[in-house]
Amino acid sequence: MLNKIWYSFLVLVTLFVTSQSVAASEEVNVYSYRQPFLVKPLFDEFTKESGIKVNVVFAKKGMAERLTREGEYSPADILLTTDISRLIELHDKGLLQATTSTELASAIPAQFKASDDTWYALTTRVRNIYSAKRLGKIDFNYEDLADKKWQGKICTRSGKHPYNVALVASMIAEHGEADTLTWLKQVKANLARKPQGSDRAQVQAIHQKLCDVSLGNSYYFGNMLKDKKQKVWADAVHINFPNQSNRGAHVNISGMGMAKYAPNKANALALMNFLVSEPAQKMYAETNMEYPVRPGVKASDLVASWGKFKADNLSLETIAKQRKAALELLDKAKFDL
Repeated sequence: MLNKIWYSFLVLVTLFVTSQSVAASEEVNVYSYRQPFLVKPLFDEFTKESGIKVNVVFAKKGMAERLTREGEYSPADILLTTDISRLIELHDKGLLQATTSTELASAIPAQFKASDDTWYALTTRVRNIYSAKRLGKIDFNYEDLADKKWQGKICTRSGKHPYNVALVASMIAEHGEADTLTWLKQVKANLARKPQGSDRAQVQAIHQKLCDVSLGNSYYFGNMLKDKKQKVWADAVHINFPNQSNRGAHVNISGMGMAKYAPNKANALALMNFLVSEPAQKMYAETNMEYPVRPGVKASDLVASWGKFKADNLSLETIAKQRKAALELLDKAKFDL
């Protein structure tokens, strides 16, 4: 009798230890191009709600190369990127797998996700035109940057930076390659200096009266306003939403996809569903001054203060198909030289 009791006790202890080990092993692995301060609060909240630990590898570049090197032994479950071009790179190299859920399908508009369900947007940002306040408020189209009246007055970062490549790709989708090449050459002729620096550096240049107009993502405006040293730059410019009387402003995204060989698929899908939930969308967008991709979720008060805008409704998948052509045209125009 004693042996039976002892045996039953051992079975219960074994089951308890096993269940605890399983619970402890609940995790999901993320490779992220997004900075730690942007995503850690989200992951902490997800772990608090689900009990699933989030392990993160942060990088500025080389994600596709690392995944290719790791192959089927890669620990990566979810891949977070900063723009559409990096998502398309992962897609084209076969490093993503299709995944869907009721939550993902209902939360993300069709233009902001892959038709084969391999990637989804998380936030959106506008490719704005900044202009010096000394000029007054101006209604801009991207096409206007080719006007000779801006000769020697435009600043921009490298044409081959992914943010500008996506904009050029959208111009090709709208106008075709020939007209876009002409536009690029004319914009280059209007530059105040060789393309250089970051989006913020262009606003700084406007403040320093090195130029009057620049291209830049919307969230940089919010980040500059919150930075004591850079606020003076932001205070020197208007943030303009281009093409409001026609097709709408070009919008890019931050996004995610499930890695091809994800070892923790169920946990990865749980995290993806969480990231498109209303609370997470609000938190994520507010942290980096971006726009929530999920309809109905409000932008932060600061972002909302810039006004409403009309976005280009062309799908990012369609725009991304012109990425190679955009790079070729930038070379033909010798834009960065």
